[in-house]
Amino acid sequence: MVRTVTSAVRVLDVLAPVLRDDTRVDLVFAYDPGSAFGEGVLPYLRERGALIMSWEQFRASAPHLIVTATENAVLTDAGHTAPVLVLPHGVGFHKYVPDARGPGERLAGLVPRELLAGGRVRTAVSHLDQAHQLPPSAHPLLIGDPCHDSLLAAGSASRERYRRALGVPPGRRLVLISSTWRDESALGQDSSLPARLLASLPADAYAVALVTHPNVISAHGAGQLEHLLGSARAAGLIRIPPESGWQAGLLAADLLVGDHGSVTFYGAALGVPVLLGAFSDQEAVAGTPMAELGRLAPRLDPYAPLLPQIEAALGAPDSDRLRKLGSTALADPGHALRRLRKTAYDLMGLPEPAAPAPAPLAPEDPRPVPAPYLCTAFSVTTRLRTGRECQGGASPHVRIARIPAAVATAPAPADEHHLSCPDDERDRSLRESASVLVSRTPKSGTAAATWARGVFADFPGAVLAAAPVAPGTYRIHVRDGRTVEAAITGADPRTAPDPGIPAAVVHACLLGGVPLDGFVTVTVADREEDVSLRVLP
Repeated sequence: MVRTVTSAVRVLDVLAPVLRDDTRVDLVFAYDPGSAFGEGVLPYLRERGALIMSWEQFRASAPHLIVTATENAVLTDAGHTAPVLVLPHGVGFHKYVPDARGPGERLAGLVPRELLAGGRVRTAVSHLDQAHQLPPSAHPLLIGDPCHDSLLAAGSASRERYRRALGVPPGRRLVLISSTWRDESALGQDSSLPARLLASLPADAYAVALVTHPNVISAHGAGQLEHLLGSARAAGLIRIPPESGWQAGLLAADLLVGDHGSVTFYGAALGVPVLLGAFSDQEAVAGTPMAELGRLAPRLDPYAPLLPQIEAALGAPDSDRLRKLGSTALADPGHALRRLRKTAYDLMGLPEPAAPAPAPLAPEDPRPVPAPYLCTAFSVTTRLRTGRECQGGASPHVRIARIPAAVATAPAPADEHHLSCPDDERDRSLRESASVLVSRTPKSGTAAATWARGVFADFPGAVLAAAPVAPGTYRIHVRDGRTVEAAITGADPRTAPDPGIPAAVVHACLLGGVPLDGFVTVTVADREEDVSLRVLP
């Protein structure tokens, strides 16, 4: 029985392995269309090949067991007598939500009093402490949390695979933003948070991803969410669909910026550093582990610079306080599917299959929502040190930081700054404003020279035109007619930087009066490399 995408995801995730291979059992989905957040349920189920019955068919059916992860399903007026197993669709009973059955709010996860009165309900809990929040007629059963078990089953070996699937380049830290729904959520409090993070975190050091509660899309539509995140998406924001990939996103993340949603709690239980972008002390139920998370976790100051706060959260001393919260809500991990199978078959009056109970599986690889286009235009700041500023009289040193042009703000006055973008950038205004234009297509030396002449003719504001000519080797053409060959010492062909990096080195040397022949040490993010510059005859 499903009403929302959230409930459909949870039921399908757990029942598929629990009932696997058993020809005695038919798994059929009944869709209750009564929810304001029902948008997307049927496409989700159809995509996964689920057999769906209409609400009218459900009323006329004779099920042996009804399983639901939505406490709002209307189950008292269809004349059924089958037992009802209610699964949580989050971490425990930790939040107040609007009551769809009347004014005011209710405890999320608690089924209506009239259904409990029939004695048919069994309520799965992930920790016995949650039973104290429920009336005896809810018949709480300790099952555990299959989702948490799946996260633990992944192990550290899956982390790099998930990062590759999300498109996170090697060496970058992944900041995952998680937002529940309603006004007090991370996005509800500050819809500009993803764009502001991308504008504050150097693009060569950080990647930023976002996962939202399914109700956000059900209520507003995926198109409206993309519209709201337009600048952030153009700046490289990775959007993880809520029904497929948030678990892998958590496992891939270096830092979680969350709120009072269950994803934040799962992240804390895994030991992911947590910074609260928002937290509703009114929606969180007092005395629950979620309320304790709100007390313990550091909170993001929206009015202070973001980069120092992110760096502080990543560099904070290791503490088990938040991880230990997991044990107060997620009991006896690793056994939820086994307990769930036994419960389901007991309620159906069938002996369990002879095959061993299913073990938790690691989450599937995430499938991020394709971005409208690749982020390739950057606001580049450089700091050049020469002579006595360099230790031991070493070669000049250039420190480079790049921010996506779609979200960049005014640079610090002390920094040299320029706009760099590819010659095929969709936004012509960026190309016309850029001091540096780059080609992403490798060229021969002759072809690079011909291409550069065309760039300078088409874009009078361009000072440099840079193109790769071999892995780790670039031709940087200057408007005054000079051509500089830049080679990154020991560059791995698989990870050689794009032409914007050596072009930024040449740009900094031109502004600083440094000769364009010799070695320059370059720092990008935490990586330091030597760049050899040579003016070609």
